[in-house]
Amino acid sequence: MAYPDSEHANGLLLAIIVLSFIIASSLSVYPLSPTMATLRPMIMIMVLIFWLLFQPRYVGIFSAFTIGLIADLLMDTHLGQQAFSAVVVALVIKVTSIYMRQLNTVSAWLVASLGLTVFQVSLWILQMFIQNVFVAQSALSLLMSIISWPLVLLALRKFAR
Repeated sequence: MAYPDSEHANGLLLAIIVLSFIIASSLSVYPLSPTMATLRPMIMIMVLIFWLLFQPRYVGIFSAFTIGLIADLLMDTHLGQQAFSAVVVALVIKVTSIYMRQLNTVSAWLVASLGLTVFQVSLWILQMFIQNVFVAQSALSLLMSIISWPLVLLALRKFAR
């Protein structure tokens, strides 16, 4: 152990990770008008992608599956759809981060945009196969998520490794 307080620092970081997901889940289900609800960014997945990029030691594929199940329950989607999509995103982020040497703001934004796009496309594919439904308005949510990614980065940057 390099620092005597490292166990406390790890506990604090885990508490911050859990708190960030609680806040993200609250923002994901906050009631909005129908017009504004189509523009709501995918906050839970954005926070998940942040932690997958900057704290891969603490947030991994199992965490992505758990967050996806929680998102399924909160968003009232078929159980497992968002969980599967979140695991696919976690795998894409893990593979992409192998090839990333230096993760600056622009490269983090590009990887996050890739992750958000993979999440939405896999969700669309699952919904087409399972429910025979295609919700094109989700593209607006994807666009808002990509545009607002720097806000998540700004809010949580202090806790990046």
